[in-house]
Amino acid sequence: MNAYGNTNSFTNNEVKRAYLELIREQIGGKVIQTPVEITYRVYKASKRRLDKMNVVAVTSKYLLDAITECGCWIDDNDDFVKTETILPTILDRNNPRVEIIITSI
Repeated sequence: MNAYGNTNSFTNNEVKRAYLELIREQIGGKVIQTPVEITYRVYKASKRRLDKMNVVAVTSKYLLDAITECGCWIDDNDDFVKTETILPTILDRNNPRVEIIITSI
């Protein structure tokens, strides 16, 4: 989130477009039945302290916008995305990532 706030809008837009294309490759054309619950789990690369909310905030913003733009659901407002849960962080030096589970409710 800190990097997001300190990056100029041109760079942020390029990153957001690249993220959209990655999401489109994975879920483009699928329909997600709403409302949904979304669960995030951050796997970090080192034992260094991490403010996982910074990671999840940007991931959530880009993800929900990408799913909406891909037409997988109508919108990402409170009527469609009911909850977002963040699980405890796990260390995975070999494969740091954010895993996201979207569950229709």
